[in-house]
Amino acid sequence: MNHHSEKINHILEALPYLIKYSGKTIVIKYGGAAMVEEELKASFAEDIVLLKYLGINPVVVHGGGPEINALIKSLNLNTQFIRGHRVTDEATMEVVEMVLTGKVNKQIVSLIQEKGGKPVGLSGKDGGLAIAEKYLMEVETEDGKVQKVDLGLVGEVTEVDPNILLTLQREGFIPIISPVAMSKEGQTLNINADTMAGAIAEALHADKLILLTDTPGILIDGQLVTGLKKADIHGHIKTGQISGGMIPKVECCLRAIDSGVKRAHIIDGRVAHSVLIEILTNQGIGSLIEQG
Repeated sequence: MNHHSEKINHILEALPYLIKYSGKTIVIKYGGAAMVEEELKASFAEDIVLLKYLGINPVVVHGGGPEINALIKSLNLNTQFIRGHRVTDEATMEVVEMVLTGKVNKQIVSLIQEKGGKPVGLSGKDGGLAIAEKYLMEVETEDGKVQKVDLGLVGEVTEVDPNILLTLQREGFIPIISPVAMSKEGQTLNINADTMAGAIAEALHADKLILLTDTPGILIDGQLVTGLKKADIHGHIKTGQISGGMIPKVECCLRAIDSGVKRAHIIDGRVAHSVLIEILTNQGIGSLIEQG
C-alpha cells in the first residue's frame, strides 16, 4: 500500500463515525498533562476545532488542579484532599475561582481561537448554567458505618439549564466551561470537574462523555480494562481496585449513563490527538463504561 492510499484509508475509517456523530454533542473533560505540555495543548485544541468543523458539537469542561496547587502553595495556604475531592475553605475558594475562571479558562479560549475555532469561556455561574448545593461526602469508616464529611465550599450540581450552551452551539461557538457554580443562596461553590462534565453531558443528552486523564484508562491489577459494565465498577470500588481520584471519575460516568448519555470514556490525555483517536477510529483508546 502506498503512502497516499494509507492516508485515504485513515479518512475512510473515520467516515462512519462522522456520519454517526454529525450534529451530536460530545462533552469532554479536559485536564491533567493535556493541559500542561505544549504539544498536547496544541493537539487538543486542534481536535476540538476539527470536530466543530466536521459538524460535531464539542463542549469542553476543564480542570486546573496544578495551577490551583501552585498558587495555593505560593500563598502558604493549606489544602487537603479526601477521596479525590479538594477540601475548600473561603480563602481556597477565592483562589480556585480566580485560577479556573480568570486564568485557565481564558488560556484555553485563546488556544482554541488560535487554531481557528470560535470558543466562548464561561463558568457554571454564567447564564444560570449550573446550580449547586453543598456536598457532604459519604465515607465508610473502618467499623462499616457511613460518615458524612464536610468538604467546605465544595458543591454538587443539582440543576443545569443548558439554554446558554444550546444558543452558543447554534451560532457555531464552542463552550469552554470552568467548574465553578452558585448555590440558590448565591454562594460560590467548587465543583469537581469530572462531575461537572457529567452533569453537563446529562443536561445536553450528549452522545458521549469523555474524561481525559493521566492514565491509560481504568487499570485493574495494573492492566488496562477497555470495557466495563456498571456492576463491575461497583465491585472494583468495594475491593479498592478503583480508588482515589478515579472514584469520582467513574461515578460521574455511571450517573451520566444512567441519565441517558450513550457512552462514557476515560482516556489517556497524554497521547496526542487522543480525542480524535477515540471518536473517529475503530480501535479507540482508553476505557469504555456502559450500562449493564
